[in-house]
Order: sequence, then C-alpha cells, then structure tokens
Amino acid sequence: MADNLNQTDFERSCCPVACALDNLGDKWTLLLVRDLLLGKKRYQEFLTSPEQIATNILADRLKKLEAAGIIVQHAYQQKPVRHEYALTQKGEDLRPVLEALVKWGMTYYPGTRVFKSYAHRSADAEKDA
Repeated sequence: MADNLNQTDFERSCCPVACALDNLGDKWTLLLVRDLLLGKKRYQEFLTSPEQIATNILADRLKKLEAAGIIVQHAYQQKPVRHEYALTQKGEDLRPVLEALVKWGMTYYPGTRVFKSYAHRSADAEKDA
C-alpha cells in the first residue's frame, strides 16, 4: 500500500493522536514494533514473546503493519515460503515513542524491566548450550 503523507481523508478525525491510534492503538501492535526494534524478524520469534500473542492475531497485526507502511516482509525461504519482517523508516521512527513509553512505564510501574535485544539473548543461549 502506498503511503500518502498528504492524506486529507482520515479514519476518525484529523487529530494526529487519533490517526496514530488508528494504526497503533490496539493491545498488540506496539509490542510487535518493540520486538522488531529488539531484533526479532521471524514469525516464530514473535511467538516467543512473554505476552503470548495468538497466531491468528499475530498474522493479522503483521498484515496491518505492512499495509500501514510500518513494516516490510521479505521471503527468506521458498519451500515452504517463509518471511522475515523489518521496520521501514516509518516504523524505525517509532523508536523514540517506545523509549518514552519505557521511561514512563519504569517510573510508574516499579519492578518492570527492559528486555535485552533478541540478538543478545540468542547469543547468550548459544553460549549456555
């Protein structure tokens, strides 16, 4: 789907918060963006997140993120076809938004912790094996 930055027809209103929430405002979407920022790329990797997203919801959110121009998918295997997902610039530009949510969450929810990058966890697991 082409991303039109000069769009004048809005889903609910012309409020930028409402427009952002139209794409990001459900229970799972920002968690998937978090996982992509932490280095997850593949469908099965998203399923290992502690929030335990259901497979049908994961597939739906990945399609919606792609349609919104926040992620792209690339086939990494042909038989069967399997995809890796990556953030577009629009998706990468959510990094400071998530960093602000982390700061706010750590302030108001004591005991929370920031997850290590997925690449570091994979390397740590290989060392321990």
